[in-house]
Amino acid sequence: MKAVYATDLSAASDAAIETDTCLECLDRIGVDTLHLVTVVPANVHAGTPGIDHEKRRRRALRRYRETIEAGGLEVESHVVRGTPHRRINGIAETVGANLTIVGSRGKRPLENRLIGSTTRNLARTTVVPLLVTRVERQTDDPALLEGQLFRRVLYATDFSENAERAFEAFSYLRHATREATLVHVETPNSRQPASDGAPDERLAELATRLESWDVDATVDVREGDPADEILTAEAEYEPTTTLLGSRGQSRLRRLLLGSVSESVVANALGNVFLVPPERTA
Repeated sequence: MKAVYATDLSAASDAAIETDTCLECLDRIGVDTLHLVTVVPANVHAGTPGIDHEKRRRRALRRYRETIEAGGLEVESHVVRGTPHRRINGIAETVGANLTIVGSRGKRPLENRLIGSTTRNLARTTVVPLLVTRVERQTDDPALLEGQLFRRVLYATDFSENAERAFEAFSYLRHATREATLVHVETPNSRQPASDGAPDERLAELATRLESWDVDATVDVREGDPADEILTAEAEYEPTTTLLGSRGQSRLRRLLLGSVSESVVANALGNVFLVPPERTA
């Protein structure tokens, strides 16, 4: 598997790339090549008096390369200019990546929007699964909040086609997953037809599949606001990563990402693994 690792060469990027457990988790799920992508925004000038930005980029990328290769993965570097999320998506398509990874600082007090514009735009436009890794805030030497990326997974589903596609990610995540909690949130407008089976029964079927892969699985059916309940479940179960599809049952254009997915990506305490719909011709 190939993964695009978007980095701005900041201390937060250092924390993610130089965490051994993070690289080990990627290796376990089948990632053998990392494409490091640094995007220089088009409105940023090439130089600043007294600072050699190009030299700093080369030095940081060389250090990342040495760390990643020491972890047993191959690595290629790309330094490009343009709009970050567009260039990252473009490179992911060009190299045939199976996954894009981007870091995001943890929560800021008194904020509703807790992720940067690049992460948010990637979540809305990515054509491959997107892993958002959480990094500590308000420290000069940040660390990943959870380096064991996929050890404990919270999977949220509304039983939509895209949610089923997200579940299929367990086909490779299972090699690094020991526990999974499967959550469905019922709302008055989301009751499933009786012919589809009760939610707890459908979750139990998924749990049986995971247990056949030696993943301990539990199910949890809740009622209320989906985003709020998923975030509450995350706080209760303390997963290392929350897994969900980027588009639910709504077909409204304004919910392309889906209000639920957007809220989870923005407000989750830990890592989030977002799976987009399958591309159509």
